[in-house]
Amino acid sequence: MVTLGLFDQFLSPVFLGIPLIALALSLPWVLYPQPTSRWVNNRLLALQGCFINRFTQQIFQPISPKGHKWAALFTALMLFLVTLNTLGLLPYTFTPTTQLSLNMAFAVPLWLATVLIGMRYQPTHALGHLLPEGTPAPLIPLLIIIETASLFIRPLALGVRLTANLTA
Repeated sequence: MVTLGLFDQFLSPVFLGIPLIALALSLPWVLYPQPTSRWVNNRLLALQGCFINRFTQQIFQPISPKGHKWAALFTALMLFLVTLNTLGLLPYTFTPTTQLSLNMAFAVPLWLATVLIGMRYQPTHALGHLLPEGTPAPLIPLLIIIETASLFIRPLALGVRLTANLTA
């Protein structure tokens, strides 16, 4: 039986003589492909390619082919967020995604791009969300103002909810 001291709980965990913090720091970087001039892939490059291809398939399966041009942006963003959240699991580390500023910095530009692209390519569909069907005529101006305010508040509300969930 091993007796532990009061502060042994703060020691870095070790498995088979390998500090697990080193493993946790290096594991996400193994999955990132690096530029290479090789003609023949090795096992690591095949694993990285399989990971990126499967990841991209999972993200873009429900999206139409016109939306696939966003593949590089969304895949890079997801890999970045997965890495940040994985590193946040280490003891004594800070997870940047628990900060509202980082969540809003990602949410607002992507939300704005979605709204602007929707307005550009499908203006009647995008504007149709501002007025529910069957609205009485006297309420139309008021509902358009309310729905517009709701549209602009949405990224802030979702960012606050995400931050609260990650912090909890």
